[in-house]
Amino acid sequence: MSSTHLTNDEKIRYTRHFNVPEIGEAGQLKLKQASVLIIGTGGLGSASSLYLAAAGIGKIGIVDSDKVELSNLQRQIIHSMNSIGTPKVGSARERLLGLNPSIEVIGIQERVTADSVKEIFSDYSIVIDATDNFDTRYLLNQTCVQTQKPLIYGAVFQFYGQLSIFDAQHGPCFRCVFRDIPTKEVIEANRGVGVVSPVPGVIGTLQAVEAMKLILKIGNPSIGKLLLFDGLQMQFQQISVRKDPSCPVCGIK
Repeated sequence: MSSTHLTNDEKIRYTRHFNVPEIGEAGQLKLKQASVLIIGTGGLGSASSLYLAAAGIGKIGIVDSDKVELSNLQRQIIHSMNSIGTPKVGSARERLLGLNPSIEVIGIQERVTADSVKEIFSDYSIVIDATDNFDTRYLLNQTCVQTQKPLIYGAVFQFYGQLSIFDAQHGPCFRCVFRDIPTKEVIEANRGVGVVSPVPGVIGTLQAVEAMKLILKIGNPSIGKLLLFDGLQMQFQQISVRKDPSCPVCGIK
C-alpha cells in the first residue's frame, strides 16, 4: 500500500487525529510512513502495539519467542483464550491486523541475541523496550546507542511503573541511569514478580504516546527524564537523569 498518501478509508479512520493541531493530515502521513519495533508482546507490548496500530503507524515489528499461556491473559490483553499454546507474535499480529488492516505488521518469533539484534533493528527507526528481563534490556540499549536509535523504556512491578526515552545522541542511555548489571541472584529473584493487570497498560500506552511524539517531532519527549508511576497512591513523579561521561556504553572513550 502506498505510503505517499492517505486513502479515503484512512481519512475516515483517522478523522479524530485530523482535528488535533499537532497531527492533522500531514502528521498522519508521517505516522503512516514510520516504522516502530516492539520487543516483547506481553503486558507492555500489548498496550503499546495496539495503540500504535490504531494510530496508523505504517510498519510495526513485534519480537517474541514465547507462546501464549493462560497466566499471560491477566495483563497481556492482545491475546485471547483461543491463542493459548500458539506463538505470541502470531497471536499479536492477527489482533493488530484485525484492528487495522491498512498497516504492515512483521512478526519475528525469536529471542533477541547479540548475533541477531542488529539485523532485527535494521528496518526500524524507533525501538520500544517491552521486555521483562535485564539481559535483553542492556543488549537493546547497547544496540540503540550503536545504531543511533531512540529506545523507549518501560518497566512494571506490582502497582508501580517506570518510563523514559534513552537516546544517547540527546541525553543519557539506559546504562547511564542503571549502571550495574544485576547479578544472577538478583535476576533469578525477579523472575515472575507480581504485577497488577492494568499497570502495564498504563506504561505501555505512554510508550505509544512517546513514540508518536518522536515520529511527529512534537511536544517534550521523555529524554533525560524518568517517569515514576505509583498506582496505589495514583501519583506520577518525574526525575531528571543525566548523561554519564564515564558510561561504559555511551560515555567519552
